[in-house]
Amino acid sequence: MAPKIAPVETSTDFPESTTVVIIGGGIIGLTAALTLAERGVSVTVLEKGRIAGEQSSRNLGWIRKTSRHKEDVPLALASDRLWATMNERTGGDVGYRQSGIMFLSRTPDQLAVHEAWLKSVSSLSLDSKILSAREVDAQVPGGRGDWAGAIFTPSDGCAEPTLASSAIARAAIKRGAVIVEHCAVRNLTRAGGKVSGVVTERGEIRCDQVLLAGGMGSRRFLGNIGISLPTLPLILSVVRTTAMNGPTDAAVGGPDFSFRKHKDGGFIVTQRGALDAPLTLDHLLVGSKYLSALRAQWGLMQISMGKHFWRDLTMPRRWKNGKSPFEQVRTIDPPINQKLNDEAYRNLSAAWPAFENMSVEESWAGMIDITPDSNPVIDAVPGVPGLTLATGFSGHGFGTSPAAGQLAADLVMNSEPLIDPRPYRFGRF
Repeated sequence: MAPKIAPVETSTDFPESTTVVIIGGGIIGLTAALTLAERGVSVTVLEKGRIAGEQSSRNLGWIRKTSRHKEDVPLALASDRLWATMNERTGGDVGYRQSGIMFLSRTPDQLAVHEAWLKSVSSLSLDSKILSAREVDAQVPGGRGDWAGAIFTPSDGCAEPTLASSAIARAAIKRGAVIVEHCAVRNLTRAGGKVSGVVTERGEIRCDQVLLAGGMGSRRFLGNIGISLPTLPLILSVVRTTAMNGPTDAAVGGPDFSFRKHKDGGFIVTQRGALDAPLTLDHLLVGSKYLSALRAQWGLMQISMGKHFWRDLTMPRRWKNGKSPFEQVRTIDPPINQKLNDEAYRNLSAAWPAFENMSVEESWAGMIDITPDSNPVIDAVPGVPGLTLATGFSGHGFGTSPAAGQLAADLVMNSEPLIDPRPYRFGRF
């Protein structure tokens, strides 16, 4: 079951035409829509289910620069600036707090990885720093873990996924954007070799540009028009506790747990050392592109071939303008891995006894679309003029969503880009 998001009154009208159609009502599509609407561009967001119904409301809410690829840090820095003004921009509460993020190391080898990353981004003037075991205890008191040290970035923070997308959506609507829920896009229409509109389950909408921000659905949508986007699924299971006294307001990631303070006084907890990796046909089709990542992260993967494999196998990969797979499954709602949630509890309470008596308020799971290098694609699609992608965020999209959405809007309208978009080009695969 997904966490409940703040309600938004979306449109019941169906426009005949617009300048930009955005496929996907997650936080990336919504921030792009807000940016376009603020610039006076006519934009319509089409969401197959409910806005933010999948990973945009199910993620951990972390907003970080720490441990990102060097080429990805400028996007995170730009997002920090945008998150800081998001309440004012939207007229709502997104729950943003710049409370810091810490990553713990049990061994000198683990700490050396953080030291190497910090050295690699030394030219970017971040406020990240290496902490000793004593400094960890001072920063997060009450622990009994034997830590080699940690890396800590005070300017990192968090926001609330159940609030942010809704506030952004309401602000976009107020500025003229149209958001239509329960309306799957089946296909593109073209004229003169260029995108001229989209075919939906409710009819066609004419447009000049399309932004595909469909998360897990993006690969299947592109496959239907003969384009291969390499993404594979991972599933993260999460717990939210009831209100309790915790050791810190900072977000903390250990080798096999993580936690961060929730706005309601509880904590968001997960088993950071394990993710479910359900096998699909796509593992055969594009899995070779992931060999390097698989070797590096083999110990994190809980590989299985269960119901998801067979359900995915029965979903069509090619269709014309008839019923699409996005109408068969409106919301991807993977099962919770209770074993991993229990492990997170045991590992966390062993490190910080304050969590020994924690009580679970709710739990959920979300499916993440992973690219081979864990960076997203934000780029025009080669050979399909008028189609731009903002997808494949690999579990990092919430934190960078303000800048990612703005960058996507810049590319769609051929404006000066917010940052250098080259790290996110489609052709790198």
